[in-house]
Amino acid sequence: MSKKSWRFGDEELMYVKEVLDSGFGASTSGNMNQRLERAFAELFGVRYAVTHCNGTATMHSCLAAAGVGPGDEVIIPALTVVSTAFVTLHQNAVPVFADIDPRTFNIDPADVARKITPRTKVIIPVGLYGLPADLDPLMKLAKEHHLYVIEDNAQCYLGEYKGRLAGTIGHMASFSFENSKHISTGDGGIAITDDEGLAKKIRKFQGAGYSTIEADEGRVRLRKDDFQNPRFLRHDSFGFNYRLPEVAAAIGLAQIQRLMHYVSLRQSIAKLFAEAIEGCEYLIPQFVPEGYVNSYWTYAMLYEGEQTSGVRWADFRRKFIEMGGDGFYAAWQVTYNEPVMKAMAFYGKGCPVHCPLYEGPRVEWGPGLCPVAESVQPKLMQLQCNYGDLEEAKQKADALRRTIAYYAG
Repeated sequence: MSKKSWRFGDEELMYVKEVLDSGFGASTSGNMNQRLERAFAELFGVRYAVTHCNGTATMHSCLAAAGVGPGDEVIIPALTVVSTAFVTLHQNAVPVFADIDPRTFNIDPADVARKITPRTKVIIPVGLYGLPADLDPLMKLAKEHHLYVIEDNAQCYLGEYKGRLAGTIGHMASFSFENSKHISTGDGGIAITDDEGLAKKIRKFQGAGYSTIEADEGRVRLRKDDFQNPRFLRHDSFGFNYRLPEVAAAIGLAQIQRLMHYVSLRQSIAKLFAEAIEGCEYLIPQFVPEGYVNSYWTYAMLYEGEQTSGVRWADFRRKFIEMGGDGFYAAWQVTYNEPVMKAMAFYGKGCPVHCPLYEGPRVEWGPGLCPVAESVQPKLMQLQCNYGDLEEAKQKADALRRTIAYYAG
């Protein structure tokens, strides 16, 4: 096994061969997708799971299931991947950016409360870097204002919030199978919910609105006599082709069986990094409140070295690489500072700002909107936790320890 293929084994090959041997006879959300969905739903203790071609599509389907449309507002954290804003815009809705907590880096419920208007439809908390958001106050706000909560757990597999699995608390949850995530199918995603009505809407949006689709059934050619009848009406709702290929689902089925191992390994790697920075005053790790479990997509920390020692972020990263480290990943830009958002270059005219159905005030995005996120973003350092064994991770932790010692003089 090569160094890069440690995540995959005989089980993946066995399931992929099963799909190939079938001749793709059930290629439209067929048997392997069903098996992956059932395994995922069982693991999380929910009734429904719906596979998708990627983790952006899952979020799009969830927004559609929540009925988000022109002029509606969706509250999202200012610090997250731009896809969260993009899928909101795809629904002709307005992304409303909430600030973050300075220690957990997750969405701040108090700022969410300030951003709710009569046009608000959905809140999307993101389990950033593997740590669940503070969900109880968000669910309380949602109940008071009749909103949906969609958990974005692309980075948060088996994270826990006060004894509950992240993904089982909101009305819907979205996960990603992209290569860097805890489990991977090359690319892909899955949405989960306990609500039959929402599950059916998610699946129909994912499956091009086929009339045969149900909450727990994504195959579209169940009754050949109907499907081959020229009078058969195939599509009774609007949707996209967001299905996950059967081969990818086969890989996912094998991966889900090892998910607990992968999460435990990342947590052990994170512990190595925590030990390496112990006593270093200018490296401040993401705070994990009591009752939370972080699944550590990455080990995130704030770098305050420029203020305390004058060592620039980039110089510290460069020295870490010289010492044998893999470097640090920076955080995304605060979403509204990205050029596409500044230009409001959505569908030519600027959607939804110029949408005739939008009755809210003109959208203004710019510096100062979310000051905590703007302050935290340039200081964040993310350490990779995606190593195949602890020995390799120990080398990276030692490189970090030596880097800190170098600047200690």
